[in-house]
Amino acid sequence: MLGSAAGGGFPQWNSNGAGCRRARTGDSAAVPRTQTGLAVSHDGERWFLINASPDLREQMGRSPFLHPQIKTPNDGPRHSPVAGVVLTGGDVDVIAGLLTLRERHPFTLHATQRILDVLDDNPIFEVLNRQLVDRRPVALGEPVQLDSDLSVELFAVPGKTPLYLEADDNPAITIDGVTVGAALCDGRATALFIPGCAAMTADLAERVRQAQVVFFDGTLWRDDEMILQGAGPKTGRRMGHMSLSGPEGTIAAFAALDGPRKILIHINNTNPVLLDDSPERAEVERAGWTVAHDGMEIVI
Repeated sequence: MLGSAAGGGFPQWNSNGAGCRRARTGDSAAVPRTQTGLAVSHDGERWFLINASPDLREQMGRSPFLHPQIKTPNDGPRHSPVAGVVLTGGDVDVIAGLLTLRERHPFTLHATQRILDVLDDNPIFEVLNRQLVDRRPVALGEPVQLDSDLSVELFAVPGKTPLYLEADDNPAITIDGVTVGAALCDGRATALFIPGCAAMTADLAERVRQAQVVFFDGTLWRDDEMILQGAGPKTGRRMGHMSLSGPEGTIAAFAALDGPRKILIHINNTNPVLLDDSPERAEVERAGWTVAHDGMEIVI
């Protein structure tokens, strides 16, 4: 886990919420987190980033496995183990880190055509030299080989248009490829990465049952959390996220889905599960969930 928080990180730079105040004081029960991203590898040498958060430079700097591995003088002055990036949406906290990867390093960028169109429409992303960075569209439901041992399949989940592309005040929740999950597979085990999801569907439930690990949207504890805390005017559903609690929440939706290890990611700074000593943290752990933290390592 390169990062495990939602947009803004924890503590968020302009938040005076109780959790953020505790994190700034160095409270051991309020561990800081950067914005969500995952690095995955089958051999420990070639790494693929799942999403590119605005905190990517910091995340890579503290991850020695992503540092340049220059072994002989003939290798030249630049190198990176990063072989590719997979995007699961077009939100700022998913794509902004691509700008960190602009220093003439060759890699492959995988995303749905709709998300690639978002990048194509914004000239700032042309800093990624197209002669070096191959933008490859990924069709939903069709596994694509990242390397000889590892594949990714993108699949649609309920979500909404990125905030900066919204055309009205109340965009509909849709299942159309704007918000996707990623299924990572080596032919033996499968991990699901789903940082944004507005509802559980029958198709998604079946995928979860067949996976070994699922990283899932843990943005808010309750739907009106940000409103109650004075942090914003929107509900979780309005932002395209399930809440953890409640009869239609994530804990309830996963209660009957036996099998995978369950890890919460993309956790907003308002969510009390970020606090090790909160009743909400105890509740999610009793329900079989692990709250992700930056630097967490998972082997499957």
